[in-house]
Amino acid sequence: MIFREQAIGGVFAIEPEPVSDERGMFARMYCEEEFAGHGISFTVAQANISLNARRHTLRGMHLQLPPHEEAKLVRCVRGSVYDVVVDLRAGSPTQLEWLAVELSAGRRNALYVAAGLAHGFLTLEDDCELEYLISTQYVPSAAAGVRWDDPALGVSWPARPTVISARDAGYPDLDAERVRESGPAGLAPAESLLP
Repeated sequence: MIFREQAIGGVFAIEPEPVSDERGMFARMYCEEEFAGHGISFTVAQANISLNARRHTLRGMHLQLPPHEEAKLVRCVRGSVYDVVVDLRAGSPTQLEWLAVELSAGRRNALYVAAGLAHGFLTLEDDCELEYLISTQYVPSAAAGVRWDDPALGVSWPARPTVISARDAGYPDLDAERVRESGPAGLAPAESLLP
């Protein structure tokens, strides 16, 4: 695997190194030892898939609050997506910064997202499917997020979403000062935002 560390610490774009022969292709997609060799301590507690029927479907920006933070290894196995990460970690030199990587089934690339970072994506075509490997169990009461178009973050998306959940569209404006001081703990749990 090829690991490319990104501008936000704890984020790696990962590409397979396929081996081809008369049968087709084979590539390693995850190896605990190779991850550790790049300073990534990541074990898988849960695997999820996300099916998205329509182009410009937006999911995010999600994370889990302390003490249930989760790291993710995200891969697009059908279609392509604009995958975005926002650094919310207290004391991080890149706090409140974002980055994006295009993930596609054709490239078979993945994005490793460290704990404490918000994550989301916008589908770039119809019928996209993503696979997530997650480091910890999902805890509904720890689910939180920030709005995809929050002016405090200024994420530049390639298009406006045409499909988005009420929860994802309804996150309040980020209290940047509170997040600077407390990191993700400065966010309200998502369940507290539902009517």
